[in-house]
Amino acid sequence: MTNIQYSPVTVLGLGAMGRALAVRFVTAGVPTTVWNRTPGRDAEAAAAGAVPAATAGAAARGGELIVTVLLDHASVHETLDPIAAELAGKQWLNLTSTSPEQSRELAAWAAARGIDFLDGGIMAVPAMIGGPGSSILYSGSDSVFQAQRQTLELLGSAEYFGSDPGLAALWDFALLSSMYAMFGGFFQGAALMGTAGVTASEFATRATAWVAAMTQSLPAFAKIIDGGDYTADVFQDLVFTKSALDALRGAAADAGVTFEPLGGLAALVDRQIEAGHGADAFERTVEELRATTSSRR
Repeated sequence: MTNIQYSPVTVLGLGAMGRALAVRFVTAGVPTTVWNRTPGRDAEAAAAGAVPAATAGAAARGGELIVTVLLDHASVHETLDPIAAELAGKQWLNLTSTSPEQSRELAAWAAARGIDFLDGGIMAVPAMIGGPGSSILYSGSDSVFQAQRQTLELLGSAEYFGSDPGLAALWDFALLSSMYAMFGGFFQGAALMGTAGVTASEFATRATAWVAAMTQSLPAFAKIIDGGDYTADVFQDLVFTKSALDALRGAAADAGVTFEPLGGLAALVDRQIEAGHGADAFERTVEELRATTSSRR
């Protein structure tokens, strides 16, 4: 048993993640009010002990910490704009997936209305909330983070990245970029192997070990990128990388499988070679990603 007295929390948005958060709060002893635009999604949270509210405004009145877990940036405004007066003086944690600039806009909107704003990026799927491996990244109001830290740590490890309200979202989106690119590569490989009758499950067994081994290269890549010298001690240059990607493109065509998951990377490599960087390290691709269409390095 814990003697911690948690502040009341309101969860606005009861999709899969919102339900997981609400149930976790309730089972940990946090007084929790819930609301969802679509009726009927509050049954699981209510069964666990949450208090359903008929409107977003009524739900806001029930919590000191307001947690939004909505569809997107627009839905946050659609939900909160009409009840801004109910939120004045409260603490607000936005866990909706919003871009860094959208998170900064929400912070400015909140500040103009006397609302203390903290943004978060959830690095977990709903089933992981409150368990090992669940992590949420935060930025924005340090006072909200410190005041609510024990509550936040009920959901997973809590790490604060500073007062810039867009920084947690930036970390979130950068990590998700790595994840989705990895998933795309896996789908490409599964499609290829499927043409030979190999199941995706069989392919996954080997792909998991292979990808895990390859991630050990990331610190070495990072060191080169941070140093900014792509000409010394080149392990794999862009010309070699192009030949590998061209071979993969050909294999995909032969198998009748699209090359789209890798097509963007191949285009970045081709463009660098055309600009005279073929002897530079593969890691130089970061510079091509950073460059604008009007000024490429």
